[in-house]
Formats: sequence, structure tokens, C-alpha cells
Amino acid sequence: MAEQKRDYYEVLGLSKGASEEELKKAYRKLAKKYHPDVNPGDKDAEAKFKEINEAYGILSDPEKKARYDQFGFAGVDPSYGGGGGMGFDMGDIDLGDIFGSFFGGGFGGGFGGGGRRNGPQKGESLRVNLALSFEEAAFGCTKEIELQRTETCEECKGSGCAAGTTAETCPDCRGTGQVRIQRGAGGFAFSTTTTCSKCRGTGKIIHTPCKKCGGAGSVRKKQRISVTIPAGIDDGQAVSMRGQGNAGVNGGPAGDLLVRIQIKPHPQFQREGTTVLYECPVSFYQAAMGAELEIPTIDGKVKYSLPAGTQTGTTFRLRGKGIPELRSSRRGDQYVTVRVQVPTNLNAEQKEALNAFGAAMGEKVPEGGLKGFFDKKKKKK
Repeated sequence: MAEQKRDYYEVLGLSKGASEEELKKAYRKLAKKYHPDVNPGDKDAEAKFKEINEAYGILSDPEKKARYDQFGFAGVDPSYGGGGGMGFDMGDIDLGDIFGSFFGGGFGGGFGGGGRRNGPQKGESLRVNLALSFEEAAFGCTKEIELQRTETCEECKGSGCAAGTTAETCPDCRGTGQVRIQRGAGGFAFSTTTTCSKCRGTGKIIHTPCKKCGGAGSVRKKQRISVTIPAGIDDGQAVSMRGQGNAGVNGGPAGDLLVRIQIKPHPQFQREGTTVLYECPVSFYQAAMGAELEIPTIDGKVKYSLPAGTQTGTTFRLRGKGIPELRSSRRGDQYVTVRVQVPTNLNAEQKEALNAFGAAMGEKVPEGGLKGFFDKKKKKK
């Protein structure tokens, strides 16, 4: 009697008619979850892994899938007595071929083809934040930053070995840093590649480690580095310094240093790209009669003739007084918005003058002026 099986689509968590991409995605997810390397000694996971591979082996083959969709198990398994189907047999399959195409050559130590772990590797990149003033970011500057990073050990030149000694090539992995393991599960045979436990993936065994670095080949040091900030850099942008990160491994190049810029708020200016925004306070008299103003800019003060009758909220432009464009000779503009200040705490003489002004402008000024008007209102209450 044929073994009772679950529907292949059910095994992969899909509905009948699933696309090739949906099949591949479901298989990849489940294979990662139940692979024996991830679940060592777990018989249930091993059985599920076998079931998943059988289901995918049928449904990923267009011809077998068509027979299964039409006849069910009888179309693909002769033991079900139907339709001259072809059974699924993984045989001695290297899962590296399957998982290499799915996962780009490695899965948790590798299903084959993951590359030599003891080859040259680029060092880790470092990231630091650097605070600048408004003007420093606008015009550029040179700053020194202090950081901790790993550097190649000067004593052993990165080999990790004490002077006069050399490392032995690992006999288990023959210097590759990885070993191949054959496994069997429920009639299936497959091989996986994993990190060599003897050399921990380095491909070499150091019998006499360097005293300065302890065999690591690198040491941690505090360094002061000069950073050139280009004019026009904006908040959140970064300066990349190639080769100023952590030391590489096995002769690989050093990583990079990324300096992220944070611009401190300015008491007068705001920035939008290469544009500088400024609000200019003027008195009622200046707005009404016009005035010669001194406007602050990032280059210093400049003179501007304010026209008579200027209304609050009016904006005018100072060309070329904005932020330099990054790595360009061009500059943005500065926009100045006029804010008319209403006088407060007027003395008697000033109030009288304003009352006279209001009357001259045709305003209905109560007897005794506005002050006398409001005083009368208070008394009535």
C-alpha cells in the first residue's frame, strides 16, 4: 500500500496553480527553516525537509507538475498505481547547486560555492558624526576627529605569528577554511559545506602567536584624523574617506570612514539647500517712510534701501549671498522677509503723536484719544 502523503501544494503552503516564482520563494523559506544544519538532531525537522524537497522537486518540473495537477500522486508515483508517472529521487544531490542559485553561494556556513573565507577581505567601514557651525558648512573647513580603529599589527605585519615563525596550513580544510560534510536522511544523500572547526575558518593554525596582537594580526588604536569639509555641504550628508576604516583581513584593503555632517542651528539664519532665509525686523516708521538698512549675511553686513510703504511679510532677494553649491563656483541667494514691529509701552507723548497721526489718516479717534476711550469703557464696567 502506498504511503499516505500530504498534498505537495499544502506542503509548500501554496494553492494549486501557484507560479514558478511563488514556488521558489516558498521552497527557499521552508528549506532554510527545516534544514538539518539548522536543526541538528531534530528528526521531525529532517522529515519535513525531505517532504519539502520532494514537493518542490515535482512542482518545479513543468512536466511533472502538469501530471500531478491532472492525476495527483498517481501521475508522478508508480506506487499509487496510476498513469506511468515518474517517481522523485534526489539521489546523491549536492544541495550546494540548489542553494547556491537561491542564496548567492552560501547559507550559514555555506551550501557549497561560498568562496574561501581565508581570502583577502576588506576591513569594516566606520561611521562618525561631526557637528559644524552654519558658516563652517557653508564655506568649508578642515576638522580633526578622534576615533578608535583596528590597524595592521606592526610587529607581525598582519600574519599573527611571532617573529621567526610561520603559520601551518590547516590539515583538515587544506587552507580553504571550509570542510565538506556528507549527510544522509531517509534514503537521501546530500553534502554541505561548513566552517572548519580546527582553524575556525582561517585556513591556518598559528602555533606561536604574536605577543603584541595575540595572533589576531591587528591591534586597536586611537587616531586623530584630519577631515576636509567641502564648501556647501548640507545637514545629513557625509564625507567618505577611503581606506581610513578598520584594517583588512588576510591582506585585504582597509575599510572606509564615513563622516556624517550635523549643522548646528544659527540664531538668525535658516537654510534650504543653497538658499539662506532671514527675517528682518523693522519699525513702523521705517516701513512707512523707507529706510537704509544693514542686512546681516554669511559674508557680513550689506546695505539695502527699504522702499517707503513696505508691508510686513514682504520678501526681497540678495543675489549670490546664499550657500555655495557643493563642488561648484555658483552660490545661492539670500531671501529677506520684512517683519514690522508694533511698538509697545508707549509714553504719553508717543500716544498723543499716534492719536494725531490716526486723526490725520481719517481714523475715528475718540475724544481724549484711544487711551481715554478705553479708560471710559473700564469705568462703565
